[in-house]
Amino acid sequence: MSLIKSISGIRGTIGGKPGEGLSPLDVVKFTASYATWAKQKSGKEKIKIVVGRDARISGPMVSSIVIATLTGMGCDVVNIGLATTPTTELAVTGEKADGGIILTASHNPKQWNALKLLGSNGEFLNAAEGEKILKIAEAEDFVFAEVDDLGIVTEKDYLDYHVQHVLNLKLVDVDAIKKAGFSVAVDAVNSVGGIAMPALFKALEIKNVVGNQL
Repeated sequence: MSLIKSISGIRGTIGGKPGEGLSPLDVVKFTASYATWAKQKSGKEKIKIVVGRDARISGPMVSSIVIATLTGMGCDVVNIGLATTPTTELAVTGEKADGGIILTASHNPKQWNALKLLGSNGEFLNAAEGEKILKIAEAEDFVFAEVDDLGIVTEKDYLDYHVQHVLNLKLVDVDAIKKAGFSVAVDAVNSVGGIAMPALFKALEIKNVVGNQL
């Protein structure tokens, strides 16, 4: 089993002993450490964190643990469910949240998952910020909230918001794309691209689409 701790997040294989893979205990520890850092960074006790995930087999399990840990730390959570990495990044700024966690191991095989950590600007953390979280985790220097201070969870879908953001970009000539009659081939690699891309194609009126898992 593998567990890789870095400034960009925590990657590991599901299962095994704590500390050797991305076990539920490891998910709790690093999520609580991130929440502690985010509170310190914001200067607030009550903060808001966005959580999005890809379509991995372990996604529902890891997501439920992350969300429960965040609320246990007194954080309010906006759960956007199945979402691309850029969608989750946009949701952080759209919600004016204090940070975000993306649950995705990108190109790695199915046994992998990861907690990728975002700041309030919707961007990945820098080296110094990542190091602080790793130190908090190493020392287990976090305190869970009392019962009256637990966070709440809000469910939202940010796909349409992301699509509209793309359409509003100055470099995207929507009318020209609609008139071009493009044919598009897509391999969504069995993940959230299979949800996001059809929504974008529909908005751009692209009708001739062939692909995997669309």
